[in-house]
This record gives sequence, structure tokens and C-alpha cells, in this order.
Amino acid sequence: MTKKWLNEVKWDEQGLIPAIAQDAETGAVLMFAWMNREALEKTAQLGEAVYWSRSRRKLWHKGEESGHTQKVREIRTDCDSDVVLLKIEQTGGIACHTGRRSCFFQKLENDCWLDVEPVLKDPKEIYK
Repeated sequence: MTKKWLNEVKWDEQGLIPAIAQDAETGAVLMFAWMNREALEKTAQLGEAVYWSRSRRKLWHKGEESGHTQKVREIRTDCDSDVVLLKIEQTGGIACHTGRRSCFFQKLENDCWLDVEPVLKDPKEIYK
């Protein structure tokens, strides 16, 4: 059975839509990824974030290796229906594969990218 809400999303030419994961409590943007139709549908069904890995060409249930899953509190779309916003609760407080809270840990200062957020857990301990 076709889900009408999925048809209202504006997928790009590869069948993808950008997805932003935002901390539901603080509003901090934790990460950006892509979703295809199946990933968005599974996210809605499971209540946990599922993305499409463009590099691996497969579905990626966030936290499947690290344990850092994302419990989805809300799924929103923007005014053009071409971006998805997931308001999430980040398990373990780490969203980035570098072991940081957010993937957006680099800040431009004086023409240089500086790391401005600490590594909370060594990635070697997260991914075995």
C-alpha cells in the first residue's frame, strides 16, 4: 500500500532527500545525511533514524555498529518538502563517527578550520 505522505516528499533525481538530525532538547544540529524512500519509511516505522549510505549504497540504521542510535521524536519537512528534519534523542550523546557530540565540530577562523568540540570517545573504542 502506497503511503501518501511519502509521495508528498520531493525526492531528488537519485531518489534521495537531505536529512538533518537535530537534538530535540537543545536544538543543536548533530549531523546531516541522506534518506531514500525506504529509509524514511523505516525511520517512521521504527522510531529510530535510518539513512541511506551513498558510499556503501545501502541502508544504514544509525548506531548499528557504534550503539549510538537516534530515537526519533519528530519528523518534519521544510516548506518545499525537499529537506527532512529529524528531532532526535541521541543515545550515548555521540552522533559523529569521530567520537564527538556533533558532526559540525569544525569552525572557520582566520581562514583555517579549527576543531572546537572535544572527542568524547576514541573512535577505536567505538568501532571494532
